[in-house]
Amino acid sequence: MYISAEELLDLEHTRLTLRGSYGIAVDRGRIVREAVAELLADFEASGESSLLIRRLREEQPATGASSESLF
Repeated sequence: MYISAEELLDLEHTRLTLRGSYGIAVDRGRIVREAVAELLADFEASGESSLLIRRLREEQPATGASSESLF
C-alpha cells in the first residue's frame, strides 16, 4: 500500500497527539488498523451513505473509476 509523505506526517502527528494529549502509546500500524476497521464497519452498517462511499465519490474522476492501484 502506498502512503504519501504528507499522509505519513499526518499519521505521525496523530500518534504523537494520542501519546501526548491522551496518554495512549501506540504505533502507526495500530492506528491504521483501527482506522480501517472503523471505516469498514461503517461501510457494512451504512452502505451507500458510508464515509467510504462518500470519500471515494469525491475523489472519483467524472469519466469513471480511478485506475490507480492501492496495492
